[in-house]
Amino acid sequence: YQDNYWTAGAVEVASGLCFQAVRAGATIFNLVSVEDLVLKENRASGVVINWSAVDLARLHVDPLTVMSRCVVEATGHALEVVRILQTKTDLPLATPSGRVEGERSMWAEAAETSTLENTREIFPGLYVTGMSANAAFGSYRMGPVFGGMLLSGKKVAGLIADDLESS
Repeated sequence: YQDNYWTAGAVEVASGLCFQAVRAGATIFNLVSVEDLVLKENRASGVVINWSAVDLARLHVDPLTVMSRCVVEATGHALEVVRILQTKTDLPLATPSGRVEGERSMWAEAAETSTLENTREIFPGLYVTGMSANAAFGSYRMGPVFGGMLLSGKKVAGLIADDLESS
């Protein structure tokens, strides 16, 4: 242990973050999958969701649409929401190639820094945070290090607040 390093129990941190988010007004949808994005005038304007059990049971149930002014991609390494956009459109992303760059192998120290640097708007109305940011921009993955993840979440919240205030 060194100065300015902190340790925390993973379960306590995760449950504490969820608890405080709900107390602040967030709604957490458990066992829900994003099937599609809502695009209006080439801007992410919401998500199309369905219960995960519907897909697993191969039932034919119409999904629900959740409209929003901003969408946050935080599915982690899989980068599921951005990949939906890339698969269904030819619209460019704000990456060097205009496409998903792909996650690199593990290098926790480098990933801590790049996670924060890569947290940004990747497409109008669509923001990447956490490991999704590194997967989108071709940076390293990290191990059980959460400082960069928490700072990334704080950064994306600030970016979205600024976006909402200016629009």
